[in-house]
Parts: sequence; C-alpha cells; structure tokens
Amino acid sequence: MTGLLGAALPVVPLVAGLLGLLLPPAPRGEGAARRAAIGLGVAGAAGALLVAVLLLVRVGDPVETGTTWIDLGGLRVTLGVRLDGVAALVAVAVAAVALAVQVYSVAYLRRGPHDDVDVDHRYPPYAAQISLFTAAMLLVVVSGDLILLLVGWEVMGLCSYLLIAHDRRLPEAPAAAMKAFLVTRVGDVGFLLGIALLGVSAGSFRIADVLAHDHSTGTLTAACLLLLAGVAGKSAQFPLHTWLPDAMAGPTPISALIHAATMVAAGVYAVTRLYPLFTRAPVALAVLGVLASITLLLGALAATAQDDLKRVLAWSTVSQLGYMTGALAVGAPAAALFHLLTHAAFKALLFLAAGAVIHAVGTTLLSRMGGLRRSMPVTFWCILIGLGALAGVPPLSGFWSKDGVLAAAEAAAIDGTGPAPTWVGWLVWLSGLLGVLLTAAYATRLLLRAFFGEPRLPLLHPHDPPAAMRWPVLLLAVPAALLGLAGFWRPFTDRLRGTAADVDLVHLAPAVLLPIVLLLVGAGLAWAGWRRDPAADPARALGPLRPVFARAFRLDDLQHTLVVRPTTALARVTRTGDEVGVDGLVEGIGRGASTLGAGLATLHRAALPRATAAVLAGALLIGLAAALIGVSS
Repeated sequence: MTGLLGAALPVVPLVAGLLGLLLPPAPRGEGAARRAAIGLGVAGAAGALLVAVLLLVRVGDPVETGTTWIDLGGLRVTLGVRLDGVAALVAVAVAAVALAVQVYSVAYLRRGPHDDVDVDHRYPPYAAQISLFTAAMLLVVVSGDLILLLVGWEVMGLCSYLLIAHDRRLPEAPAAAMKAFLVTRVGDVGFLLGIALLGVSAGSFRIADVLAHDHSTGTLTAACLLLLAGVAGKSAQFPLHTWLPDAMAGPTPISALIHAATMVAAGVYAVTRLYPLFTRAPVALAVLGVLASITLLLGALAATAQDDLKRVLAWSTVSQLGYMTGALAVGAPAAALFHLLTHAAFKALLFLAAGAVIHAVGTTLLSRMGGLRRSMPVTFWCILIGLGALAGVPPLSGFWSKDGVLAAAEAAAIDGTGPAPTWVGWLVWLSGLLGVLLTAAYATRLLLRAFFGEPRLPLLHPHDPPAAMRWPVLLLAVPAALLGLAGFWRPFTDRLRGTAADVDLVHLAPAVLLPIVLLLVGAGLAWAGWRRDPAADPARALGPLRPVFARAFRLDDLQHTLVVRPTTALARVTRTGDEVGVDGLVEGIGRGASTLGAGLATLHRAALPRATAAVLAGALLIGLAAALIGVSS
C-alpha cells in the first residue's frame, strides 16, 4: 500500500497537468476552460498533499518498491519509489506550497487595479504547467532510480522555462526564461555524466545499489564533483547562480514555487539522497563548502542594494541556499533539510505577500513604496513574520533551522567533527555568522522602505488582497512562525535524523547568543540609517560599493564577457564557414555543372540547316583529305 501511495504522489498532479494541457488557452474572461483549469490545478495539488500526508503518517523505516524497466547487458534501470521520513516531509512541503500557489493564482492572474489590460491570459496552460512542475519535483523526491530522478530533474527545467516566460507582454520574460534554461542545462551536463559514472560503476542505476556499491575513490570523487555541477545549476550556487534573480520576470506565484518548493530545493535534496557517497569523497565536500560560503555571502551582499522587491527576495534565496549546502559540506544533512523545510514556508510566504503588494501598488520598486503598513495591515504582519523568520528572529522558524546549521559548522570547525577538512567548517561557520548580520540588515531595510514612512505614491489607495490571495498567505504564516518548534518534537526529528542520527536539530547553548547579537547589529544599522532620513534609502551608507552590490559584483557581465560573447563569436565564425566554405563549395560545384550543361545543351539545340551544313562541310573535308592522300601516294 505504501508503495502505491508513493507511486501516486507524482501521478496525481501529472494527470491533472496532462488533462489541463488539453484545454483551450481561454485568453479572456471567466470561461468554462478557465474554470476547468482551476479545478484541475487545485484538485491535483490537493490530491498530492493528501497522499503526502498519508505517507508521512505511514512511513517509518525506509520502504522501497520497484521493477526492472530496462536491462542493458546487466546495467539495470528500474521503475520504483524509495520512501522514508525525509521524502515524506519534503513531499508535504512541495504539495502544500503548490496548493497555495494554485489557489493564489486564481485571483493574482486577473486584471489588477493598475492593469490596462486583462492579465488573465492563457490560464489553462499556466495551471497545467504548475501541475507538471509539481509532479516533476515529487518524482525527484520519491524516485528510487537515478534515471527516473533525472527525468523529473529535466522536466522541472522545461516547466520553469515555460512558466518564467508565461507573461509574453514583458520583453524581459522570454530572455529570463532562456537564461534559466541554458544556465541550468550547463550544470545538468555534469549531473548526467555523474549519474552515468555511478550507474556504470555499480552496474545499476537503482539508488540503493549505487549507495551500497564499493566505488573506487577516483570514480566516486569524479562522480560527486559532476553531480555538484547539476546541483549548482538547479540550486543557484556560485557560479551558476545568475539565472535566479532574472527569473523574477515570471509571475510572482511562480517565483514562490521555484524558490520554495521545486527547482532550488531539488539540488539540496539530491545531495541528501546520495549523501553517503559524498561522505566518502571529502574533496567534493570541500568544493561544496567553498561554493556554499561564496554563495551565502554573495547573495546577502547583493540583496542589501536591490531596489526591486522581488530581486531582494531572490538574492536572499541564493544566500539561504548557501546555508543549506554549507550544512551539507560540514556533515549535517539533517540541518540542511530542516532549513530547507523552514525556508520553503517563509520564502513562499514572502513571495506571495510580495505579490499582494505588487498587485496593490502596481510596481516592484521599493523606491516607489512606503507607508503600506496602515493600508495593508494583514500583508504587513505576514511579511513581518516572513522577514523575521528569514533573518532568524527567535522563536520564528528560521531561527531554529539557521542556528542548527551554524552549530554544525561550529562543531566541524572547532571539534573537527565533519567529513570534510576542518578549514571547511571554519569557512562555513564564519561566512554564516556574517550572513546573519547582512540578512538582518537587508530584511530590515525592505520592511522600512515598503511599509514605514510616508507613501511615495500618494495617489494610490492600496488595500489587502482578496480572499483567494489572502488565505494562502495567512495559512503559510503559521509554519513560517512555528515550524521551527517541530525541532523539539520527537516524531519530526526522528524522520530528519534518519539522514544523520548524530546531529541535533535545535541547540540551546550559550553559542546561540552570538547570532542574536549579530542579528541585532544588522537590524540596528539599517534602522539607524533609515531613522536619520526616512525618505532616503539606508543602502546609501554603502557608498561606492552600492552599485557593485546592486550588480552582484558584475559576475553576470563577467559571464557574458567570458562565456556568452566568445560562444556567440564562435557560432558566427562556424556559421560563416558553413555558409561560405561548405555551402559555397557545394553551390559552386552545382553552378559549374549547371553552366557546363547549359553550354552543351546550347550546342545540341542548333538549328537543322546549320547542322546539315556542318555535316556536309565535314563530309567535304573528309573527302578532300582522302583525295589528297591518294594523289600523294
């Protein structure tokens, strides 16, 4: 029964998505196609959530079912599921966020108070693609075979491309979608090669077989490094992080889905799924620790100077992903998963609440907001909870999960308890502490710029969103505030500790005071800058560093210079060589043959009188020659 439930988990939203794709686009109005799309989308997400909750109740010890799908000379590919407490918890988070996004989108993709045209365009494919997106992530969660996991992994990439580019009226949306698709594909090449290397080495792609096989050190290290390339792409790790902020061109509910429950969570989850392999490859964990520390600080520094509300949240996701991968690097997958779950709650809350703000004021720019606390009280309190959890304000959820990461990094640094070298623990711990200060600073700045002070668009009369948008936000505020307390609940901790039984999820020790002090310092600095001049941006204190941080150290431009331009130039040279060289040679031979044939055809088309005269002249010449030869003889 448990195996059937596991198989049904991705199938339910998959069926809803496939049926939704059969509906006509219904670009306008409240037609039957739109109502059917809403029903299918909500039912698919609700069904997946119900199945996930049943699995959470039923699954204790790991359960695996499957059947051989392909056997290529002893190299087996299986169709099956691998279920445990971690998979059930992550599935509940994915399905809950997907359901919130489906319900929220019903009202969000309607004509807003500042829209000149109806934005409820092509709703049926939009809802269907969300269902397919959800099904793909759930397939990654429950898959018992690496090839099956790869299928879900790649379908997510396709769905993200379609959903980011959904609003065709925005000129930046197609470019952002293409960028997300191509950058993540770069990482996926390594991910595919890593899977192939492990499967060939183990003689099977079944995850249990791959984990149990005694791989050689070189093979294992190479495979883990290749897998990290795919993780860097999907989970927006340096240097493949550049697609995530640009993906904000997509609809805000899709940003919530990508950041909280699907794409960015997939990479972290994949590493935890294969974590026993990484513990035997300390070089890969060291590389992961370096990338995590850079990603953590890069995202936090970039967030301090953004004026776009959604880009602040996007860069904060990059930074928080650094905490998760940092926890993996220091040997604490349970802490990484705990932060993944709390982050899913408060980041989904923040994006959907930000969507309510954008829906009300018609802009994403913090410089055009202000004073919204009085006109949007429900949204204000929800964002306050979300930002508090993001910054790690006790006792909100982010405080407990982030402290778990910092405690694991501290233990790895001071006691040398991690599987990676000790210096990795120091690197992750110190960057994590600095990240606490920076996160508190940019979270406080966002709150002050958007909700305090005087309105900078006085002609607007914003208000809290309608019920279909308000209730998902309110319900997400509950886990964003309280989910961290689940770290004290034995059934919850037992499920997460299955990945690393010796790691505690919550820590009540004197060391917890240091992150709280850093949090107060960061928030105080932002508040002091705003207090001096409420009309000015506290980010002005960054001085000449502000444009550098706003452009994220111009790494996007660096990638464009070092990768995009040379690749484009090479493509132009190749195209020119093909058109001028290869095509020119072929076409030249063809033109030469045609010219020669035309000349011969002209000779053959001579008029009959001229041909007769030529024959007679030839006969006369032959006769004359014969006579001359006879006389001479």
